[in-house]
Amino acid sequence: MKILVYNHRADETEYFQKFKEKYNVDLMLTDKTPTIETADFAKGFDCISIITTPINAALIKKFNDVGVKFISTRTIGYDHIDIKKAKELRIGVGNVTYSPRSVADYTVMMILMATRKVKAIMQNSYVQDYSLEGIQGKELHNLTVGVIGTGKIGRTVIKNLKGFECNIIAYDINENEEVKAHAKYVKLEELLMSSDVITVHVPGAEDNYHLINKNSISKMKDGVFIINTARGSIINTYDFIDAVEKGKIGGAALDVIENETNLYYKNLKGEVLGNRELAVLKSYPNVIITPHTAFYTDQAVSDMVENSILSCIAFYEGKENPWKVL
Repeated sequence: MKILVYNHRADETEYFQKFKEKYNVDLMLTDKTPTIETADFAKGFDCISIITTPINAALIKKFNDVGVKFISTRTIGYDHIDIKKAKELRIGVGNVTYSPRSVADYTVMMILMATRKVKAIMQNSYVQDYSLEGIQGKELHNLTVGVIGTGKIGRTVIKNLKGFECNIIAYDINENEEVKAHAKYVKLEELLMSSDVITVHVPGAEDNYHLINKNSISKMKDGVFIINTARGSIINTYDFIDAVEKGKIGGAALDVIENETNLYYKNLKGEVLGNRELAVLKSYPNVIITPHTAFYTDQAVSDMVENSILSCIAFYEGKENPWKVL
C-alpha cells in the first residue's frame, strides 16, 4: 500500500519515519497543498493524508480520476472535505483522534487567561504601565463554567476544572455517565443563562453552525466569558463582535475563527490580512486570539501521524477502522 502525505511539516518528519518503519508502509512526503494542479502527485497511490485544506467536489473528482481510494485527514474535524461528493464517487474518508489533553489543557489555560485579563496585563506591561486599573480578574471557584460538548476533549476539560472547585454544568445531546461524577447536565438554554464562562467542544457540523449567535448570546449573563478551541463556524463572528462592543461579552479566548483557511499556519508577517473580523478581534484588550494551536503538542502530532497511517492501513486491508467517516 502506498500513501501520499500532503502538507507535510518538518515537525512531523520523525513520526512519519518512525511509523513508516513500524507499520512497513510505502510513504511519500510533500509539503505541497492538495490542489487540482498537485493532485497528479497522487497517481499510483491508494491513500492520501491531508490536513485542513478544503477538499471540494472538483478536487475529490480529480483524486478519483488519478486512482485515490481513501482520504485521511490528520485532524479530528473533517468539515473541510466534501463528504457528499466523496460518497458519490465511493471514496473513503477518515479522520484521526489524538491526545484530548492537548486541547483540554490549552482550554483551561485560555479560561484562566480570559478571566484574569492576562492580555490587558501584558499589553500594559509592554509599555511599562504597572497600574492596577482595569485588570482585576475573577477566581474560578466563584464561577459557573458551562461546557458545551462532552466528547473526549470536553470530558477532559471537565476533569481538569474539578481541581479549581468551580461549579461545572454541561450540555450534550448524548449524556455521558463519566461526566455526571464531575458535572451536572442541563439543557442548553439553562447553560447559556447560568454560566459565567462558556467553553465549546462540539464538531463543526451543520447542526452546530453559528450555535453562538445573537439569539443565544442574548440569553447569556452580562459579562460572560466565551472560550472556543473547537471550530470557528460555531460562532457568528458579526454577532460576537457586536456583543463584545456592547459589553454583553466580558471577555473571550478564541483559538479558532471563521474563515481562517489560508491564514493560519502561514508566515504572513508584514502582509495585509484578508479577514477584517480577525483584525477587529485582535484589537480588543479583552479578546485573546491564538492561531488554531490548541492541538499542537508533541504527543498530539505523533498521534495524528500514527492514526492517519493506521486508518489508511485499515481501509486498504478491509479491517475495522475506528476513524472511518465514510
